[in-house]
Amino acid sequence: MADYDVLCIGNAIVDIIAQCEESFLVENGIIKGAMNLIDADRAELLYSRMGPAIEASGGSAGNTAAGVASFGGRAAFFGKVSQDPLGEIYTHDIRAQGVAFDTMPLSGRPPTARSMIFVTPDGERSMNTYLGACVELGPEDVEAEKASGAKVTYFEGYLWDPPRAKEAIRLTAQYAHAAGREVSMTLSDSFCVDRYRGEFLDLMRSGTVDIVFANSHEIKSLYQTASFDEALAAIRKDCKIAAVTRSEKGSIIVRGDQTVPIQATTIRELVDTTGAGDLYAAGFLHGYTQGRSLRECGDLGSLAAGLVIQHIGPRPHKNLKHEAEQVGLL
Repeated sequence: MADYDVLCIGNAIVDIIAQCEESFLVENGIIKGAMNLIDADRAELLYSRMGPAIEASGGSAGNTAAGVASFGGRAAFFGKVSQDPLGEIYTHDIRAQGVAFDTMPLSGRPPTARSMIFVTPDGERSMNTYLGACVELGPEDVEAEKASGAKVTYFEGYLWDPPRAKEAIRLTAQYAHAAGREVSMTLSDSFCVDRYRGEFLDLMRSGTVDIVFANSHEIKSLYQTASFDEALAAIRKDCKIAAVTRSEKGSIIVRGDQTVPIQATTIRELVDTTGAGDLYAAGFLHGYTQGRSLRECGDLGSLAAGLVIQHIGPRPHKNLKHEAEQVGLL
């Protein structure tokens, strides 16, 4: 019996989310729709220029863990915060969602990570992330029992930026595979893919990663092609399962010769795309660890993504298990 359904590994980041006009991005040199890594000084500057903001515990894999727990799954998380007010907020929030989070916090500097997210009127989010304590996550933070006991380990491509996190992920993958478990990753961001294309492909081709989550931009970046079909044909050969999201076009799941198209959930209003991919992965992995078909996994992912983009913030405001039951998916 597995102790957990999904173990997520990621950057433990407090999101500070504010709405802004397109002109604000231009005036402040912010790349729209991307995750921009910034230093402490830039973080202070942007924070001082922000309008009214919502603070919420985020970080890609943390959002996925919260989503799995909201579906009623057993989720755990590895991520590094500091012993400071933001670290306390993060720890409280993720545990309150029902996620097992026991990584030892840092005492002293650097402080807990924060991401200033600017949401333009079209719902697109532009992230400016100071990684802070996140970069201190290392192999000593790997809890062997959780790594061996989770049905699927899931990590974010963003973790390839801090070097010691790579060691932590490889060690966790060793524990997972030794116990007959599976490992999954999200490509996270097309800029992230540009930085680590070779390493990401090696993770897939070496069998370190079994299941890959990506969006259409990231998969095309991975294979350096303008053709979505070419990229999809390539990823079939490189991993066991790939789930590729396409915004309002839904998603496509491939496994070997199998292709499963998934429709996007109909929404009333697009408010904020923050967390859409993270929650899609949560729905998919919840279904997958419960033995559901790929179509059912995709439908659960679509539902979760569709719900989270209709409000500000990266984590579900509604109980996902209840919502899935209402539409007959669980």
